[in-house]
Amino acid sequence: MTTLLTIQQTADATGLTAHTLRYYERIGLLDPITRKDNKHRLYREEDIVWIQFLLKLRATGLPIRHMLRYAELRRQGNSLASVSLRKKLLEQHTLSVKETIDELQGNMTILLKKIAMYEAIEAELSVGVNTDQLAHKDL
Repeated sequence: MTTLLTIQQTADATGLTAHTLRYYERIGLLDPITRKDNKHRLYREEDIVWIQFLLKLRATGLPIRHMLRYAELRRQGNSLASVSLRKKLLEQHTLSVKETIDELQGNMTILLKKIAMYEAIEAELSVGVNTDQLAHKDL
């Protein structure tokens, strides 16, 4: 038996608001959601898995327009063209994410050097060395 979740349960499970879930459905990121007779949305496990993937794409900075393109291709099924285009989109995004990670790692190296410099100054100050005469460069 398939578990069905209300919009609030889905919001709690995904960390999105009910408003965002409705927005994602309205713009086409989500396929139309099953509804009860009273028009309340019922999300399936497959919907949750898809939303979690969308959240990964969003967290890595993929623009919504690219997410929409991916969703459109996904709806086309597993034809060679659709699969190839989805793969290409993810490969391009992966390169962008890698560039961001490389830049962040470079920034991290600078921050760690700066912290080490301050630790050295603190150590010198704790033994009474006059740091004004030392050759420390503060960026």
